[in-house]
Amino acid sequence: MNLSGIDLAIVILFMLFSLTIGIVVAKRAGKSSSEYFLSGRHMPWWLLGVSMVATTFSTDTPNLVTDFVRSDGVAGNWRWWAFLLTGMLTVFVYAKLWRRAGLTTDVQFYELRYSGKPAAFLRGFRAAYMSFVYSIITQAAVSLAAIKIGQVMLGLEPWQTLLIGGGITAIYSMLGGLRGVLYADFFQFIIAMCGSIGAAYVALGHPEVGGLSNLLANERVQSQMSLLPDFSNLDLAMGIFIIPLAVQWWSVWYPGSEPGGGSYVAQRTLAAKNERHAMGANLLFTVAHYALRPWPWIIVALCSIIVFPDLPSLQAAFPNMSPDRVKNDLAYSAMLTYLPVGLRGIVVASLVAAYMSTVSTQLNLVSSYVTTDLYKRFMDPDADERRLVLVGRIMTVLLVVLSSLLALTLSHSIQAFQILLQIGAGTGLIFILRWFWWRINAFSEIVGMAVAFLVAIYFHFVHERMLGLPPLEAWQVLLIGVAITTVGWIAATMLTRPTDERILRRFYRIVRPGGPGWQRVRSEALRDGEDLDAGKTAGWDVPVGIICMLVGCAAVYGALFATGSWIYGRYTHAIVLTIVAVVSAIALMFLWQRLQTQAADEDARFDPGDLMPTAPEGRFRGDPTKSDELT
Repeated sequence: MNLSGIDLAIVILFMLFSLTIGIVVAKRAGKSSSEYFLSGRHMPWWLLGVSMVATTFSTDTPNLVTDFVRSDGVAGNWRWWAFLLTGMLTVFVYAKLWRRAGLTTDVQFYELRYSGKPAAFLRGFRAAYMSFVYSIITQAAVSLAAIKIGQVMLGLEPWQTLLIGGGITAIYSMLGGLRGVLYADFFQFIIAMCGSIGAAYVALGHPEVGGLSNLLANERVQSQMSLLPDFSNLDLAMGIFIIPLAVQWWSVWYPGSEPGGGSYVAQRTLAAKNERHAMGANLLFTVAHYALRPWPWIIVALCSIIVFPDLPSLQAAFPNMSPDRVKNDLAYSAMLTYLPVGLRGIVVASLVAAYMSTVSTQLNLVSSYVTTDLYKRFMDPDADERRLVLVGRIMTVLLVVLSSLLALTLSHSIQAFQILLQIGAGTGLIFILRWFWWRINAFSEIVGMAVAFLVAIYFHFVHERMLGLPPLEAWQVLLIGVAITTVGWIAATMLTRPTDERILRRFYRIVRPGGPGWQRVRSEALRDGEDLDAGKTAGWDVPVGIICMLVGCAAVYGALFATGSWIYGRYTHAIVLTIVAVVSAIALMFLWQRLQTQAADEDARFDPGDLMPTAPEGRFRGDPTKSDELT
């Protein structure tokens, strides 16, 4: 597809605009590592929330959704819709806990919560894993989608796409830090939404589709429209619905949907002004992520079933495309080739925006890990702020290079999705319980991560290829991985020494998690004359938070499926689901007010910085989670 002069101008202007943002805020971002990685912890909820939505609006997301719809129907999206439960739990339970912790990165948590050399090892290992495994795989998946878009829409070679897109993103991320990323994300999200809606409108107008009514009347499309799987096909139902809702959402660590929060969700939460802004940012992100964005992508995917009914038709349309990259996820990019002049430039710019928002977030996040949790923690504790920012900027460039190399070896989006799911299978429950059960220790997480990784290696490289055993369904592999990993980390927890008592008490004073899981620690402290709940103004609010989570899920699922029912013309279902969404939203407003009031009281009466330990002179000076209790 050739771009007109107008289209090219739109794309170039958008890229220059993103670059300009990085240049404008570069001076302020370079003042300190806190400014560079957390924007000074003064960001409002709406900017942080939109940024998280933009980050998850990556180039590969519409491709992945298209792959799901063409392979397993609209119901195939339950593979990620199930993570709504995780998101809502983060909103109403974990967001405030992260903000109270007052950390720079989420992996700093390990030396705040655990003790001794195992905690230090875990912090360093997790930082390295997040930097050189998880983030590179994630960025490679995004880059793979960019490669396909570049080939289909612009006729670019893979290396050209990665050089242009990765280069510009690296520059403004390197210069502007998190503040530059947040500002760019805001505008990129607007462009991305306009592009996806415009793409859906044009797809419906394709001559072979003939509008919405003809789309819904098409036999091939009707078989893919259901919002729920065919339960007579048990393997399919288990894989895309039952296991995701029953097991996956709480047991699997997946980027953007981490049980207990984590990675860039935790980073945005830590950058919020206070607990109320942290909760508001996560709520905006969760609602927009699941209720606002999916249907334009789904409509394009359904239209593609008519225009490109199978893989041979895609290959015939793009004969220059390497056959190993002609998969169902290519159909989204293929549909965009029919865009008219003008809108074509906007949509291409929206895809560039989606790519930039995700990659820039990963770049800033990983540079924070390398700088704070590896370089300063283990290599140069005395590094000044200028050097820390410099290390972060160097890491930004290195990560772009490594992820681009991996992207050239991948073939389709589900490949990376399944790899990430399996690597994190079984570890999610640790991330949920570590805040509320004192007995979880560093070995729980070390063993959990190691076992999950080994199980993933076994099923991807040993089970079939080396042992010649019959292949298993993806849900079976996931379930086995969760079971083995859970048994492993529970055994490690009970067979190893608990975290040092002083560290547990310090963690409780700072984060104030409450609940029966900390009763033993509170009781021991009282016997020593120390009241860990002194100064706390509200009771344990987790039960209310769980109720909010359930009501919030009802509101979002109701809105998501009401939208689908209105589109499908199923008006009775649409009315009922709309009522469910509205009633749930009203109920959530009252419950939200109660949680917000408690958060406001805590913000007004308690400063986590008052209890943050001061680092001693010596090796660990400058690490806010390192105190004399740990040396």
